[in-house]
Amino acid sequence: MEESGTATRLTIYVGEDDHWHHKPLYHEIVRRARDAGLAGASVLRGIEGYGASSLIHTTRILSLSEDLPVVVVIIDDEARLRAFLPQLDELIGEGLVTLDQVEVVRYVGRQPK
Repeated sequence: MEESGTATRLTIYVGEDDHWHHKPLYHEIVRRARDAGLAGASVLRGIEGYGASSLIHTTRILSLSEDLPVVVVIIDDEARLRAFLPQLDELIGEGLVTLDQVEVVRYVGRQPK
């Protein structure tokens, strides 16, 4: 069975070295998203990027950067995501948060052929 429709994507851009109480910030964001009952969250680690500091962080061996870009993506109903934003205000000192509309195509209940 295929279900489709529109939803909202919350994308949170932080650095790998960003922490919350001695744990990775992205881990705390995912934990709080789960506790808030959001549909799901994925954490993606970038191989290169820069932010407000304009300092390029990369996985290239000569640079040996450890503060690589990290993106947390959560897709859910817009109202639920907007209700979650105050938690991000508490957690994120420096970073970027975006909200955008997406079309969702989800495959559920597939039986093996």
